[in-house]
Amino acid sequence: MRINLEIKYLKPEEPDYPPALLASGIFSPPPVIAYMGNLALLKERKTALFCSVKCPGCEIIKTLDYAMKLRNEGKTLISGFHSPVEKECFNIYLRGDAPVIVCPARGLEEMRIKREWRKPLKAGKMLILSPFTALERRLKRDLAWKRNLFAAAIAEEIVIAYAGKGSRTERLGEDVESWGKEIRSMEE
Repeated sequence: MRINLEIKYLKPEEPDYPPALLASGIFSPPPVIAYMGNLALLKERKTALFCSVKCPGCEIIKTLDYAMKLRNEGKTLISGFHSPVEKECFNIYLRGDAPVIVCPARGLEEMRIKREWRKPLKAGKMLILSPFTALERRLKRDLAWKRNLFAAAIAEEIVIAYAGKGSRTERLGEDVESWGKEIRSMEE
């Protein structure tokens, strides 16, 4: 099965550009957002999920159960899906029909579409969204940071499954709270 997904672009003056990015004090809006897939998913209520790379086993189990619950309820999940726990949550979503928004920490122009992404993309259940240009071809730590801020800025609900002491995930939570957004944890 061959999927021809054209990369399209959104500018701040366009009606589909995420309004949360234009809200003052939240996040510096990128001049262009690249995307592939179902742009209508941006209109859905989105839950952003973040988790530190190192995560205790009990938190992993809670997070995976939570991802299954969200998926079964048909909730839209957004993340970079980079840490091991985030990746497994993404795999849970791929096994269902709930919408998912993937934010890679790179430009989309030379990105290869993974085989397991084809079905949800074709079904309109996936959106790949990037605030980066074609010049950003490889994952870098600073791009991952900006990507996480981007995903958090456009989500209505933020869930930090686990944030290690002094981790970038902990710092992300502090930044997002300073925007006035509420953050949930697995304890709630």
